[in-house]
Amino acid sequence: MKNSNDDPLLILASSSPRRKYLLEQAGLSFSVVPSSIDEKSVPISSPETYVRVLSEAKADNVSEKYPGKWVIGADTIVLKDKTILGKPGSRAEARTMLKQLSGQTHQVFTGYSICCKVKSRKFSETIKTQVLFKNLTDQEIEWYIHTTEPFDKAGAYAIQGLGTFLVKSINGSYTNVVGLPVCEVIEFLIKEGVLSINNITYNSNRFGV
Repeated sequence: MKNSNDDPLLILASSSPRRKYLLEQAGLSFSVVPSSIDEKSVPISSPETYVRVLSEAKADNVSEKYPGKWVIGADTIVLKDKTILGKPGSRAEARTMLKQLSGQTHQVFTGYSICCKVKSRKFSETIKTQVLFKNLTDQEIEWYIHTTEPFDKAGAYAIQGLGTFLVKSINGSYTNVVGLPVCEVIEFLIKEGVLSINNITYNSNRFGV
């Protein structure tokens, strides 16, 4: 699904390789311009509100520099028993998080915001997905935390990577857990006329076929 090859109308206001991957898999043409906001300056409120406000701040920050573009901002958190699980800074922290999640259901919230200043349009919302982990053995946890995967991921796991074996089931959007609810993003862009379903481009190489 292409909006423009030469001068993309879309900007992803994130340096996340996972969000970039998701939009590429959907066939979108876009530029990547990470926001420069201080995330610590955004007060933590309810999980739903926090990620939405943060995504709006990211989109607004980049939109100020590119007012004629459609800018996508997003933020994702993992919540277990009302506690936000961020990115672990050590193997010990990753081990603790995975033990908390083992055999339990947790929530993944992603707030996303899409705006275009020239058109005075902005939309944002929060999507929630329930994730159930299998019962993890100590051996499985030790193996996983000795990979490089947990340390730049909220909740210390990547559902799209090696961590796929940790997840028994999900209820809700899979791409939301990866970092961006692609279905909702594309629906909005089609509604606004930024994308057209008639311009879907199939590239077999992209899907490894």
